[in-house]
Amino acid sequence: MSGYVVRRLGQSLVLLLMVSMIGFAILHLAPGGPLSQFAAGGDMTQEDLDRIAKELGLDRPLPVQYVEWLWRMLQGDWGRSYRDQQPVLQIIGSHIGATLELMLTSTLVAMMIGAWVGILGAIRRYSIFDSLATIGAMVALSIPTFWFGLVVIYVFSVGLEWLPAGNRYTIGDESLLDRLHHLIGPCMVLALVSTAVWSRYMRSSMLDVINQDYIRTARSKGLPERRILLNHAVRNALLPMITITGLHLPALLSGALVTETVFTWPGMGRLFLDSISYRDYPVVMGILVFTSVMVLAGSLIADLLYSVADPRMGAPG
Repeated sequence: MSGYVVRRLGQSLVLLLMVSMIGFAILHLAPGGPLSQFAAGGDMTQEDLDRIAKELGLDRPLPVQYVEWLWRMLQGDWGRSYRDQQPVLQIIGSHIGATLELMLTSTLVAMMIGAWVGILGAIRRYSIFDSLATIGAMVALSIPTFWFGLVVIYVFSVGLEWLPAGNRYTIGDESLLDRLHHLIGPCMVLALVSTAVWSRYMRSSMLDVINQDYIRTARSKGLPERRILLNHAVRNALLPMITITGLHLPALLSGALVTETVFTWPGMGRLFLDSISYRDYPVVMGILVFTSVMVLAGSLIADLLYSVADPRMGAPG
């Protein structure tokens, strides 16, 4: 197990290094470059821009800039924002809570609904419920996240006035009930695609399990069908969901980016888009590295949990 973890950590570090190199190069080679934000005001002379470039180290060759940025990051200095000169880590820390709140809530909702729909669809295979669930999953996977978010706002916020149109809480009222009220809309949107994905995986896993020899043996012994399904089939069919949760994290993060923008949710996704529009490259790189670490860590933890949850897999060598 320890050897497997060490190998996976080494692979993750190499992949993280490649992601940071590619991201750094793309950002700094984009039209306009980092200095475009300073030149946007129109009152900057070329001498001023040259002075700022020298102060920020932007006059050096790109490989040198990357090595210096990487060295500072390894020492805990992720740089400062071009917009307000605040430390990047402090800015990310002030937004990560909102993103985690939205992601964890939507994941919990999607897993509960998706597992229930998938299990029931497998048990009642080719029934009306199974057909409707399949059609619903295909429709959900086809709906753009931003469009569904706008529909939710139009119907439930503008039309019925049941839900707030955006933000994380009402100014002056930060109670738990008010936060939950604001969370319903974006959670509904972010959980849509995840529910469809997990329901299909759960149905497939459940169908595979109920056709196994030990299920037929349990039935031949006269065990009640309800007990067979709950104690044997469902329990084993849920195991692949552990891996799917880790692998689905990148899609969840990309969905959070769109959802947070539509609902003006003050999380990492909205911060990322705002930072790109303002050419705030230190913040963009900080978010890119932070989310990459989250994705790689989620994948590793999912693999380890799966090997622990399923003794048949054994400990990875």
